Amino acid sequence: MRVVKKRKPDAVPSTPLEAMLHEFKRSQTVENYSEQTISNRTFHLATFVQWCQERGLTDPAEVTRPVLERYQRHLFHYRKKNGEPMSFRSQHSRLSPLRVWFRWMTRKNYLLHNPASELVLPRLNRPLPKNILTASEVEQVMTTCDIHDPTGLRDRAILEVLYSTGIRRMEIIALKLYDLALDRGVVYVREGKGGRDRYVPIGARAIQWLRKYIDEARPQLVSEPDDMTVFITSFGEPFSRNHMSQSVKDRIDAANLGRTGACHLFRHTMATLMLENGADIRHIQEILGHVKLETTQIYTHVSIRALQQVHASTHPAEAHGKSKSKNAASIAELEELLATLRAEEDNDSSE
Repeated sequence: MRVVKKRKPDAVPSTPLEAMLHEFKRSQTVENYSEQTISNRTFHLATFVQWCQERGLTDPAEVTRPVLERYQRHLFHYRKKNGEPMSFRSQHSRLSPLRVWFRWMTRKNYLLHNPASELVLPRLNRPLPKNILTASEVEQVMTTCDIHDPTGLRDRAILEVLYSTGIRRMEIIALKLYDLALDRGVVYVREGKGGRDRYVPIGARAIQWLRKYIDEARPQLVSEPDDMTVFITSFGEPFSRNHMSQSVKDRIDAANLGRTGACHLFRHTMATLMLENGADIRHIQEILGHVKLETTQIYTHVSIRALQQVHASTHPAEAHGKSKSKNAASIAELEELLATLRAEEDNDSSE
């Protein structure tokens, strides 16, 4: 029997600033922000509220621009237990919610003006991902799964779906059986990044492994009541984010490729190899669920049928023996895609 954990009630706020944080959290829920976004923002804002309380600041009106700049300097000079400074990306992720929160308080007329309106966040470098697998290296990772074992067959299906679709870690965790339209060659991603739904093409090979897992392995793993989650642990429960990452990482490590990474590595690899095989960057953009890629043209909508055709002709697992398109991706297109994926991976890992 699966144990359902009860959600702990929020503690009673002890200061007006803390009360405003609770009100903001409720407002975010009403405005249909994702649970992960709300949790992430609340965590970083609670850290700021505690910092303020330690300095006798308990009311939102007491937080001025100099106070916020002082907090920013505090983050810059902060040292972790190992003596290392906080990365600029971590500083950025802690300061960004402040701008959202104080903008909300100003819009709701809780404050007369927004002290965070001119807060300058740290500039972020966006290095290109270095861990892109080749098509042959992907096949090596696949062979680490013992397909005669239920969990091994499950892991093979997970890897195949990640590689074929390029969906995010949270998106594969949230997949339900009724989201799979395998006869039509698509999966339905509900409330992906930014709360957006989309259809994503899935290749014939991934479909075969997915069906094999659902027919043979999943019945051995599932426990009642079955909530229809596609991929479940050996305890019959949905994966947590960390468990999913560790499962994929273990398979990559087992291949002894000298590469590091987990779910996002397959997202990087899928997009890169399809671009190199000639897929239009606008099609990759829609498959990945990006509204737009930085420095590219305005988002162009394409049909799922067009995406399926592009997927079948350019994905390395589907395009064996087919010649590469004459419109292979330029270096500039590839670099801008990888930079965007790298930034996305950093944001996902901080949540």
